[in-house]
Amino acid sequence: MNDFGLELTPQTAISVTELNRTVRTLIERGVGHVWVEGEMSNLSRPASGHLYFSLKDTSAQIRCAWFRQRQRAPTINLKDGDKMLAYGKVSVYEARGDYQLIVERLEAAGEGELRRRFEELKKKLAAEGLFDESLKRPLPTLPRCIGVITSPSGAAIRDVLSVLKRRFPAVPVIVYPVAVQGEAAIAEIAAAFQTVARRAECDVLIVGRGGGSLEDLWAFNEEAVARAIRSCPVPVISAVGHEVDFTIADLVADYRAPTPSGAAEIVVPDQLQWRRDFAATLTRFSSLMQRILEDYYQSLDWLARRLKQSSPGATVVRQGERLLSLRKTLASAIRNNLIVRGHAIERIDARLRQQSPHARLQQMELRCIALQQRLRSAGKIPLATIENRLALALRGLHAVSPLATLERGYAIVTDAKNGKVITDAATVSAGGAIEARLARGRIVATVRETRGRDDES
Repeated sequence: MNDFGLELTPQTAISVTELNRTVRTLIERGVGHVWVEGEMSNLSRPASGHLYFSLKDTSAQIRCAWFRQRQRAPTINLKDGDKMLAYGKVSVYEARGDYQLIVERLEAAGEGELRRRFEELKKKLAAEGLFDESLKRPLPTLPRCIGVITSPSGAAIRDVLSVLKRRFPAVPVIVYPVAVQGEAAIAEIAAAFQTVARRAECDVLIVGRGGGSLEDLWAFNEEAVARAIRSCPVPVISAVGHEVDFTIADLVADYRAPTPSGAAEIVVPDQLQWRRDFAATLTRFSSLMQRILEDYYQSLDWLARRLKQSSPGATVVRQGERLLSLRKTLASAIRNNLIVRGHAIERIDARLRQQSPHARLQQMELRCIALQQRLRSAGKIPLATIENRLALALRGLHAVSPLATLERGYAIVTDAKNGKVITDAATVSAGGAIEARLARGRIVATVRETRGRDDES
């Protein structure tokens, strides 16, 4: 028996392919991903773009394969003799049985210390909350001025300006020149942020540079730069290196762009799209304004009609017409009232005429005339009888006449002021004026004393 669980006989032999595949499986499962440090040798660059080399130290070496699709940084400067730090998966190339390292990331050996410092600073700033999403500020939709902190001679500023000119050339750009690598870069970058805050010229800021090694980008992994970004009064876009490069500045900034060109794409809108949006908005606005104006025109016409109806002239005309109508109504009502009252007066006058003594006398005279005519015509009736009857009628008439009462010494007493007939002495006070109608003439007197019925005895 062997480690594969097979009998060690010629009949149980396995093929070379099966052996290499088994070894490959065991190595990949047992070792997996590792960091390996060594000196590069036997570097080969075939036309496929893949890199093949060996890493060696004083006692051993291992073959390495770095495939093109995993290469995220320029490889042109790699050469034999470089001290390298490779990260990858240990495997076996089954076709030749070669034990090798499939490289996924390759750095200069000196970058190991830098990476340790990177992780330590990252943990420190994260504990302080400098990476919190709640601190991230939104970018302005259309900045009034853009600031760029970068090298004035690098490719990054050319890319940024080219993209900004293409997308939205109307926005001014202020470049704050700094060194982006080396010992002086850290202080210059931090000082540039102070200048931005002091001058208050822009409302968004791009900070970054082109690609390079971890050591080249190290200025953007320093604590002073990170704190300067966080204390900046305007939103900051970090655009350091290529998309695969990641720095402390990317973590603390308000927005991370994969490249400087990408930052320029983000910071301003596309002018062509804006123009299309403006044109569409203008069309909608014009249509809306047309509808609003039409509504206003209708409202204006309606208000004009109301104003015309409510104007002082129209009001005077309406009031004049109403006054004329009321005047006619009043005149008609007065006429009707006068007619009604005239009829009433006529009826009262007729009744008064019928009830007055004079009217009765006239009636009696008319009756006498009639009787005289009948007397003349009735010769058979004795004249004496008729005269007696007439005398009797005259006496009866005289007996019921008020004038006869006055002839007997009576008088009709009235109040001198209002003409009311006085029938009760209690209604007259001493000193009051009275008027007494006699059979012939009137007497106006002043009351000296009044007596009741009980005083007459």
